[in-house]
Amino acid sequence: MKHLAAYLLLGLAGNSSPSAGDIKGVLDSVGIEADDERLEKLLSELEGKDVNELISEGTTKLASVPSGGAGGAPAAGGAAAGGAAAEEKEEEKKEEEKEESDEDMGFGLFD
Repeated sequence: MKHLAAYLLLGLAGNSSPSAGDIKGVLDSVGIEADDERLEKLLSELEGKDVNELISEGTTKLASVPSGGAGGAPAAGGAAAGGAAAEEKEEEKKEEEKEESDEDMGFGLFD
């Protein structure tokens, strides 16, 4: 990624086809050592290609990839019976008691 970032920076600066030396110069200027093998591979793959066209093609390909989750869970229906509501209240009380017992440990998470 660092080699590609340097390549793109040089492209933005007006160098339409940066050489390995140009990329090494950018990386050296910020104290990063270039990996010659990866650099040569990057340059061979980008040789004769327009970076802006590659980015446009990649963007269109990414647009077809589904993103996000599978959707939210369906909303719960109305309570089936009054007994179910009473059970929920009991569970809530138990959870509250459990939370209160955590506070008695003598220290807080952000102390």
